[in-house]
Formats: sequence, C-alpha cells, structure tokens
Amino acid sequence: MAGANPTPSEYIQHHLQNLTFGLHPENGLGFAHGAKEAAEMGFWAVHVDTIGWSIFLGLIFITLFRSAAKKATTGVPGALQNFVEILVEFVDQSVKDTFHGRSSLIAPLALTIFVWVFLMNLMDLVPVDFLPALFMALGVDYMKVVPTTDVNATLGMSLSVFVLIIYYSIKVKGVNGFVGELTLQPFGKKMIPFNLLLEGVGLIAKPISLALRLFGNLYAGELIFILIAIMPFWIQWALSVPWAIFHILVIVLQAFIFMMLTIVYLSMACEDH
Repeated sequence: MAGANPTPSEYIQHHLQNLTFGLHPENGLGFAHGAKEAAEMGFWAVHVDTIGWSIFLGLIFITLFRSAAKKATTGVPGALQNFVEILVEFVDQSVKDTFHGRSSLIAPLALTIFVWVFLMNLMDLVPVDFLPALFMALGVDYMKVVPTTDVNATLGMSLSVFVLIIYYSIKVKGVNGFVGELTLQPFGKKMIPFNLLLEGVGLIAKPISLALRLFGNLYAGELIFILIAIMPFWIQWALSVPWAIFHILVIVLQAFIFMMLTIVYLSMACEDH
C-alpha cells in the first residue's frame, strides 16, 4: 500500500487492485506493481488472486459434498448430510420446475453454480483488511479475495454457460434448426437480416448480462465495505453490521439468480419448435 498512512483514494485503489501476473513490455515477466503496470500487461495478464481463491473455494465445495456423500446414512443424518440433502433437493426441484428438456448434466451443473458462486460471494463478508493485511505480511502487495468482484471471473463462467447454450441448441435442433431460429424468427424469410440482428443481439446479450449482473452487485457491495472501512471506528460498527446483514441477502440472491438464469437459458436452448 502506498505509504504507512495512505490517503482514502490510495486505500480504495489498493483494495480494488488484483494480484496480476503477466508480461510487461518493459519489465518483462512478473507481478504488476500497481494498476498502471497491470493495465500495460494487456489482455494476457492473469489475476492470480481470482484464480487462486476460485480454485480454493471450489475445492471446499467438492470436499464438503464428497464428505457428506461418503458419510451418508439411512439412519439419523448428521448436520452436514441434512444441509446437503436440503440443498440438493432445492436445486433439483428448481431444475424440474424450469428445465423442460432431457439432460443429466443440468441438475449437477445448477448445484455447482449455486454453491460455487455462493461461496465466492460469501468472501465479501470477510473484513476488508484482514486477508490483504495477512498476505501483505507475507510479502504479497495486492490481494482481492472475492472472485465475483472480478469481471473476468463472472464473464468466464457466463461464457461457459454460453457454450452450453450453443451446444444444446445445435444438439436438439440441428445446425439448420439453430440457424433457422436465428434468421427466420420473428418476422419470416423476407426479414432475414433484421431477424439475424435481433436474435443475434439477444443471444450475445445473455452471457454479457449474466456476467455483469453478478459482477456489478458484488463489486458495489465490496466498494461499500471499503468505504465504510475508511470511516471513524464507531461509524464503521454502526454501518458495517447492518450492511453485512443486508448483504447476506444479496450474496444468496445473486447465486440463485445466476443458477436460475442458467437453467432458463439452457431450457430455451432445448426447446424444439
């Protein structure tokens, strides 16, 4: 962080800066020292903290659910088994109510999305200075711990959903059916260019809106926590606790919305008119 007593602007910029690794045109391969160097690294710069925390939280999800599956019993279930069963039943019912095609992938995908996104969002409740200060003591200057406040992470997930949309559209409707859906609807053969423009924009908007909705909500939440952290101590407690309680709703809701929109989009892709 810039100086022992950073200004509010420096403090905010520091907390919003990712740990970035890449090839700098002048300094060569290495970690960026500040936002300017990170920007100069260009497209191939890697946000190490985003990738690291995403993998770490994904492993937590896998470990918990694997442990619950291995210890599952037909007798009196434990707290973890109860929690996992409730979550699985909730997601399974959501898929049954929304997805009208046939695929064994959708329910596991929806469960993975919901839990993984929830865990990534949940990191926003960790005090903003705790983990960055810990990593700074270890010599790491920058550390953003909420992967969903990085648009690269949310866009990566939404592009994966977009690939599945294209895959299921072609699988169910065939190439001709998929192309026909883009070019012949809603105004018929005489308006093919207009149809393609209209349907193409609608198709491309799905992953973009999916990514930006999640990113925008969590980035705003993180920014508010950072702004609260630069206030006097007594004001911090007066504001941070109510905001954290409200933010719990945002964390759960955004994970649910991402999951449900994924199911809806894939259901639409599987509909053969």
